[in-house]
Amino acid sequence: MMFEKLNALGKKRVPFLVISDFLASKVEVIKLADLHLHDIEFSIDQEYTFKKHNEIFVKEKPDFKAYKEKFDKVIEHIKSGNTYLLNLTAPTKITSRLTLKEIYKNANAKYKLRYKDEFVCFSPERFITIKDSYIHTYPMKGTIDASTENAENKILSDAKEFAEHTMIVDLLRNDLSMVAQDIKVEKFRFVEMIDAGEKKLLQVSSHISGFVGSSWHERVGDIVQKLLPAGSISGAPKKKTLEIIEEVESYERDFFSGIFGLYDGESFDSGVMIRFIEKNKDAYVYKSGGGITLDSEAKLEYDELRDKIYLP
Repeated sequence: MMFEKLNALGKKRVPFLVISDFLASKVEVIKLADLHLHDIEFSIDQEYTFKKHNEIFVKEKPDFKAYKEKFDKVIEHIKSGNTYLLNLTAPTKITSRLTLKEIYKNANAKYKLRYKDEFVCFSPERFITIKDSYIHTYPMKGTIDASTENAENKILSDAKEFAEHTMIVDLLRNDLSMVAQDIKVEKFRFVEMIDAGEKKLLQVSSHISGFVGSSWHERVGDIVQKLLPAGSISGAPKKKTLEIIEEVESYERDFFSGIFGLYDGESFDSGVMIRFIEKNKDAYVYKSGGGITLDSEAKLEYDELRDKIYLP
């Protein structure tokens, strides 16, 4: 129903903000003209001047044993041929003196959203953009501490990281083919620096495009719906992998790893809701994760999950 509303607004070129949870079962659509009626702040791919801050989160140490049990179940599914790439995530309790509004204000990120007093995300990852009859997506898969010796060469030459990234590019090429034609990998595996507060991270991305035609505005809702959940934070093959995620993760992702996007009447741009903090009663929960393949090592994946708990 909500995606049909997107189609109707797109047909009339009415600007809107859309927010969807991971499974696209909770979707909110707000006309930009009505945004002032809602306690929501967002920033979509806006150039920002990096603001240095000293804010850090105190992280509770997630139980490695519990994580490894989930990790081992995923590996068994991979060995059984049920999935070959699964994004395994987990919640971590954190402590911060900041309110969600203050976290939003302090965060340096291309895609930021604060939703009431419920959650905030500050994501480096784009979901899709649509402009001038073309759709673009930029899957982000592969992270390394930038202080690691020869870090860029190390992550680009790592066989496990290469395989994982290739799988996700393949998945998203297939996803785009459901809504577009003439699918192209414009750029394969480029590296960007991300400031993670206590440390800097290198993140590996690719750029894929496709032709959607000039009439995409009136089917923008259909396009978004068909591409959800986002492939980069679910896995492949998507349908079976989603079943395994539900079985293994044992908690609700809810809006974490969902998407939010802005339609301005001319173009659509959106981000994946990673780097995510949820307010749970009076406590904060930070949700994070990483892609698991047959070559993954539990301790390294656990460390990556921990590294992603930061305020940029």
